[in-house]
Amino acid sequence: MNYLLIDDDLAFSAVLARVLQRRGEQTFTANNGEQAIAQVENEMIHRAVLDLKLEQESGLAILQQLLECQPTLEVVILTGYSSISTAVEAIKLGAVHYLCKPAGVEEIIAAFEKRAGGNSEVQLQDMPPSVNRVEWEYIQKVLNQHAGNISATAKTLGMHRRTLQRKLQKRPVKN
Repeated sequence: MNYLLIDDDLAFSAVLARVLQRRGEQTFTANNGEQAIAQVENEMIHRAVLDLKLEQESGLAILQQLLECQPTLEVVILTGYSSISTAVEAIKLGAVHYLCKPAGVEEIIAAFEKRAGGNSEVQLQDMPPSVNRVEWEYIQKVLNQHAGNISATAKTLGMHRRTLQRKLQKRPVKN
């Protein structure tokens, strides 16, 4: 299998590439959407691990471009900024799985293998999400509706652009 690792965290990409190479897999890396598209156009890539947030680029937009170039490409989205709305959109756009960072190599490989079905045994939450989590999810939903435009999202939410940027800089709160 040929893997393409698309992440702006160079150290993470290097470590993941080394581990996959030790397993006999050929790996390619890209730090942004342009590099990723160039790799997919020039190489036969079977699987891609795509970070949802690459500097100022949306992994969801890159996902669409990757699949236009190679429709049979299997893509797992990996992110430290997970939300329900981005997970749903990633799957709708063609990702085979959506994982939250930190994720190990075994978990990433398993995400490609287990794509055929869901897990009916997944633990259900006993409590509803916290107010902070609901706020995070709602911000992500509105941001997605505005295609990542911070100014338009802030206007819709009725908050200052800088306030929204500060909220987005933080990791999502746990449930």
